[in-house]
Amino acid sequence: MNRLIEKAAKFNIELSEEQIQQFQTYYEMLVETNKVMNLTAITEIEEVITKHFIDSLALVEVYPQLREEKSELSVLDLGTGAGFPGLPIKIVFPHLHIVLMDSLNKRVKFLQSVIDKLGLCDIHAIHGRAEEAARNAAYRESFDLCVSRAVANLATLSEYCMPFIKLGGKFISYKSADIEEEVNDAKKAIAVLGGKLNTVKNVTLPDSDIERSFVFIEKKKNTPKTYPRKAGTAQKEPIH
Repeated sequence: MNRLIEKAAKFNIELSEEQIQQFQTYYEMLVETNKVMNLTAITEIEEVITKHFIDSLALVEVYPQLREEKSELSVLDLGTGAGFPGLPIKIVFPHLHIVLMDSLNKRVKFLQSVIDKLGLCDIHAIHGRAEEAARNAAYRESFDLCVSRAVANLATLSEYCMPFIKLGGKFISYKSADIEEEVNDAKKAIAVLGGKLNTVKNVTLPDSDIERSFVFIEKKKNTPKTYPRKAGTAQKEPIH
């Protein structure tokens, strides 16, 4: 965990003893559960620290509002998988209101067991598909920020994520470095869904050559009620 402490410090994050222990426990639970369930292909501790924990926390470099304890930000991590980026963000910034959503119930059960074991409050693991959950009044247009590290093109991800965001809120997509073409292809979808492309910010993960691009999309208008479309449509027929 010393590597985690050093790398986090480069993002001006100082981890407490309790937070270090929470990351250690999370890592142990991840590796143990991964033996019986496909959570991640990355299990070696150095790689988990860089490619999961630090990568998740890189958001704070481009979106420092995460640090503001009085902001009461509500954050949705859509397609969270094994809890990235939402769980590391919650461990470091416990004041945030976080919902982790995933379509696979056994992953959600794993996340709930981690939340319980780490003693985290004001974080919920929800089983649901974006296409259905976004029609639930409890979630639709109710989050200040939606983040996603899910593997899907930006036009598809925008259709999944934009319906959850309040007017004036943001969708920030975690992408790999070279995404100019993907961003251009998504502009129509972003506009149709009520968004405006703000900027793309890049971060190099500490002590690595891994570059992460963050695509910032602001919610300017309500998302039309027809979106998201029924399951699978956004992936097969992205808005162009």
